[in-house]
Amino acid sequence: MDLNDRYYKILLWCKSHIKERTFILIVSLLIGICTSIAAIILKQLIHFIQQLLTAHPQGGVNFWLLIYPAIGILLAGLFVKYVVRDDISHGVTQILFAISQRKSRIKTHNIWSSIAASSVTIGFGGSVGAEAPIVLTGAAIGSNLGRLFRMEQKTLMLLVGCGAAGAIAGIFKAPIAGLVFVIEVLLLDFTMTSILPLLVSSVTAATVSYFFTGTEAMFKFTQTEAFEMARIPFVLLCGIFCGMISLYFTRVMNAVEDFYRKLNTPWKKFAVGAVTLSVLIFLFPPLYGEGYDTIESLLAGQFLSFMENSAFSGMKDMYWGIVIFLGLILLTKVFATSATNGGGGCGGIFAPSLYLGCIAGFVFAHALNYFGIFIYLPEKNYALLGMAGVMAGVMHAPLTGVFLIAELTGGYDLFLPLMLVSMSSYATIIAFEPHSIYTMRLAKKGTLLTHHKDKAVLTLLKIENVLETDFQVVRPDMTLGDVVNAITHSSRSIFPVVEENGRLLGLVLEDNIRNIMFRHELYDRFHVKKIMISPPAIISSDMSMEKIMRLFDDTKAWNLPVVDSEGRYIGFVSKSKIFGAYREVLVDTLSGE
Repeated sequence: MDLNDRYYKILLWCKSHIKERTFILIVSLLIGICTSIAAIILKQLIHFIQQLLTAHPQGGVNFWLLIYPAIGILLAGLFVKYVVRDDISHGVTQILFAISQRKSRIKTHNIWSSIAASSVTIGFGGSVGAEAPIVLTGAAIGSNLGRLFRMEQKTLMLLVGCGAAGAIAGIFKAPIAGLVFVIEVLLLDFTMTSILPLLVSSVTAATVSYFFTGTEAMFKFTQTEAFEMARIPFVLLCGIFCGMISLYFTRVMNAVEDFYRKLNTPWKKFAVGAVTLSVLIFLFPPLYGEGYDTIESLLAGQFLSFMENSAFSGMKDMYWGIVIFLGLILLTKVFATSATNGGGGCGGIFAPSLYLGCIAGFVFAHALNYFGIFIYLPEKNYALLGMAGVMAGVMHAPLTGVFLIAELTGGYDLFLPLMLVSMSSYATIIAFEPHSIYTMRLAKKGTLLTHHKDKAVLTLLKIENVLETDFQVVRPDMTLGDVVNAITHSSRSIFPVVEENGRLLGLVLEDNIRNIMFRHELYDRFHVKKIMISPPAIISSDMSMEKIMRLFDDTKAWNLPVVDSEGRYIGFVSKSKIFGAYREVLVDTLSGE
């Protein structure tokens, strides 16, 4: 008996002796363990590389900052181009695309490739975060374990969510945030039955992280001043400020990424990205790496230490010097992040969002405190609130911002202001951007799965699932007699008129020729090109199902022809077929049973 036979026997035994729900819980437990270990490995690799490069600190200006980041994105870019040979950037966006377009199938190499590429990128100083790569890794673990155990599509989708939840819980030691992230950012609807596997993965991943790295929060934060109700208006204003920072970050990030995408060679992208990143980090050393040291300093109230060894060190004794320095970082961080990814590196925007939020909240409070005409605003408290505000705005995920920051810092006493700042930030950005930075590109293509049930089901439907090809094709030079003969051999009442090269010219409707089809003397007199009509609309094979349904609504048609990108006839789509498939997907995929 070979290995495959043994594997299938074990699989059959499991399916026959273990209930499906119980088996899913067991798999979700495995996913939690694996994702947490992956998160720990990634963090350790990043710290190892950073300590190796900074083992011999230098006083004054550090010119190595001009070299290390460029080396990092070069190594990561070469690794992706020649070893992985696949796009591994924009991890969360790839998960969303896999859920909506690839039936939750994520390639096996994503289990390790994102860890390798992001550890080198960030370890050498790339101004991105490790969280999005590890979320893609976790989702890949969930997807591939599900495929290993021959799970069906609806369960695969759940296991992808378990992997993402486990990754967030493992890297941040934040189990609640992991669960909320999946529901809020991955845009999936879950029933109480499917919530349990997510909880198992999140709690398991956090527990494993606690075991290996301790139970203390990721960022040390001690609240020295209690929240006062009189500060609520300023909390809301801080949220609006964070929402505008989020809008700036989102818009500029997309514009700069489009610029890098237009550079037609990887070497041009690397050259522009390396120069931009190195110069920015040299001018603003806090942009180096994830920026968590800066966050810890601001949360501890030590806001002057990170100005040392920078071109702005002479301004650290000025009250407005720190505001100017941090304000410039707020403006340039997005360019450093996009240069890292655009130049060939690999990383996400979790850490940049936390980083920008912490700085934004501190700058907001520090600037207002200068005037002394308002109530005093505790700067480190507002640095904490800013983290939740920018994360809620950039990701369009207010609950994730609240729970993640509370769990990251242990700042549960600030739960009310955390909710207020997240709510006002989200309300601010949603007025300008209906989609998050993760979803806007998929939304433009019509491939985004959302909480809106109708749109979600239509996104899951593919044109090949509803395409009908049993229509009798006629040629434009055929006679009426030939058409009548075709009618006798067809169960359809519509006949597409197609040229020799396959291009669709029009349609012949049986109802339109019924008054002449029994007059034999006309059989040779009329040709198809005289009796055909133009279709009310033509469906392209790359159209989204939502757009197809709009065509049906606009034309009031029940059947529409489908052509490829070159206008060649493929088949027909009927409204009744779509409705039937819609009901099947709604019951089978989104029921959660």
